[in-house]
Amino acid sequence: MNIPQEIFEEIILDHNRNPHNFEHVNHKFADHTAYGFNPVCSDEFWINLKMDGDVICDTGFEGAGCSMSTASVSLMLQSLKGRNVQEAEELFEKMHHLLTDANIDANEFNDLGKLQVLAGVRAHPTRIKCVTLGWHLLHAALNDNPSTICTE
Repeated sequence: MNIPQEIFEEIILDHNRNPHNFEHVNHKFADHTAYGFNPVCSDEFWINLKMDGDVICDTGFEGAGCSMSTASVSLMLQSLKGRNVQEAEELFEKMHHLLTDANIDANEFNDLGKLQVLAGVRAHPTRIKCVTLGWHLLHAALNDNPSTICTE
């Protein structure tokens, strides 16, 4: 899982300029929502999940952030559609492991598809909180945690 820096930058910039699911599902109409911020970069997002039973059928987000956090939320929400709650929680755990653990086996993450590109943030340790913010919001939303999520 050695993502070339050029591909990392290309995907991050693309999802920052054209974020998927931006404002697609308003939090007023979502079944699960979470709000949080990263004070270091002034990232601030609401994520919104629309459910069909325990399956995520639609997603959306509102807010603004740096290119890394916006791209991470965009990629994350794009990958959630059609997953059930358990699968989404497992994805959260796997991504958290990928992004924050020092010793990882690259082969563990071959099934992540495009999400693997987020591992490029490991070359920029000060930006890991930017990339993980959305994932912590996902975990909070799935668990109906009403607290404001902060990466500090």
